[in-house]
Amino acid sequence: MINVVCQVLFQYLGAGMPKYRVPAMKSGFCKDLSFPHAYLALPSNRSILGQVSSSNQHPVSIFTMTIAQPNILWICTDQQRYDTIAALGNPHVSTPNIDRLAAEGVAFTHAYCQSPICTPSRASFLTGMHPSAVHVNGNGNDTFPDQPPLVTRRLADVGYACGLIGKLHLASAHQRIEPRVDDGYQYWQYSHAPRDDWPTGHDYADWVRSQRHSLKALIQDPAGVPAELHQTTWCAEKTIDFIRQPHPGPWLASVNIYDPHPPFNPPQAYRGLFDPAQMPGPLFRASDLDQQQRLAAIDFQSQARHPDALDIKNPVLPQPPGMEQDDHTNARDARTLQAAYYAMIKLIDDQVGRIVQALEESGQRNNTVIIFTSDHGEMLGDHGLIQKGCRFYEGLVRVPLIWSWPGRFRQGLRSDALVALLDIAPTLLDLAGQPIPERMQGRSLLPILTGQTDPDQHHDYVRCEYYDALALPDSSFATMYRDQQHKLVVYHGHGLGELYDLHADPGEFTNLWDDPAHQPLKLALLQRSFDASMLAMDRGPRRIGPI
Repeated sequence: MINVVCQVLFQYLGAGMPKYRVPAMKSGFCKDLSFPHAYLALPSNRSILGQVSSSNQHPVSIFTMTIAQPNILWICTDQQRYDTIAALGNPHVSTPNIDRLAAEGVAFTHAYCQSPICTPSRASFLTGMHPSAVHVNGNGNDTFPDQPPLVTRRLADVGYACGLIGKLHLASAHQRIEPRVDDGYQYWQYSHAPRDDWPTGHDYADWVRSQRHSLKALIQDPAGVPAELHQTTWCAEKTIDFIRQPHPGPWLASVNIYDPHPPFNPPQAYRGLFDPAQMPGPLFRASDLDQQQRLAAIDFQSQARHPDALDIKNPVLPQPPGMEQDDHTNARDARTLQAAYYAMIKLIDDQVGRIVQALEESGQRNNTVIIFTSDHGEMLGDHGLIQKGCRFYEGLVRVPLIWSWPGRFRQGLRSDALVALLDIAPTLLDLAGQPIPERMQGRSLLPILTGQTDPDQHHDYVRCEYYDALALPDSSFATMYRDQQHKLVVYHGHGLGELYDLHADPGEFTNLWDDPAHQPLKLALLQRSFDASMLAMDRGPRRIGPI
């Protein structure tokens, strides 16, 4: 089939074009094409292979799946750390269905978000650009910009039926349903959060009412919302409905589960599966409290405390942001928190299993790419902190990233390459046979997924940014630069920073920022970080001429 596609391409370009040697065929790719600017459109709108360009800036791979793009099931949880998958080394969690995706696909062990905060992270991975380049730096924004287009819009334009289930959070949902942009979604089941704060437009709350219950009443129960009425379960129900619909072409389901985001209130039936006494506890040393005291002026959602008494407000009951009240009736230690967090992930895993089963029963599994990831992590008691803010510890900025497509992607591969969530968008375009825009800052993961390149090499570094991202007093600005061995964090305007040797100190306990012996290294990393920030900036309108 691939040979046929390449031959059609050569014939399409016409007799007047120079003759080219047919490239080597390997795992579904025509490699190293350098044809002059042209488009190839085969008879079906499912088989547009995209632009072939002579530019060397973005070499294009031609990919086809029996002349049809695959379906895409993109599951994104909210605030899930990288170290919460049993198959990837955590014996305290129960994730058999996610484990199966890892066994049948590729698990990236060093995947990083581009912001530790929801909206800028989502803006980044939906556009393939850094948050600051999209001009979306924090939560609570009035609007989302018209440009660049979301990857879902790009895919809808080439024939994908795109569906949104759950959270979007590209603009503020405070006292309103967030305004939509030209997002490409034709199926829309929206739930910003599992609270009954919106009188209209909250599809999850409407579904709960259709089940003869009130979400407002359910969330007041300290035992948690029952699993059968939970937002995670609703996400699975609506995803299965979408999968089972007749689709004339390929589809993309963007499934955005709210958990394991605070307030850490799993259904009681799931909470009972995890004994706090058996939890491993957080990464913590007594010196952490001194370190966090030096950073006390920097924005964060909690104050540093000993893991026996974390700074947890409303550990059970959901409350709108800014309206939380202290509740001293519940345990506030890190192990109790971990048990609740793992229980939320267990419910997620069960619902992932239901979705995959529906795919298999519909006969679509072998034609569907599944992605499992999260927008950012959660401190979970590490270094005395919970929730998120202007910090860049591994638990907060490193997330799960698993890709599975039986028979197409490598199976059981663990890649230690440095990858970024902004790599998702170009990978999706590559899968769909579409050109990757020049301004898109991510890089396609397809060569790793298909075994075309070294699985442990992708980016030389990854970066993450916090630019006044939360409505907190300092309005902090900070950047992270992380290469294979070191992590540099700069808190701009404060004269403060962090420097860690992640080979010698993977727990990030020993800050080398002020260590005299490490000043040459710090200076070199500062220069690289500055260069990386400049290269990540928005370059403005497209240049169309020399003057």
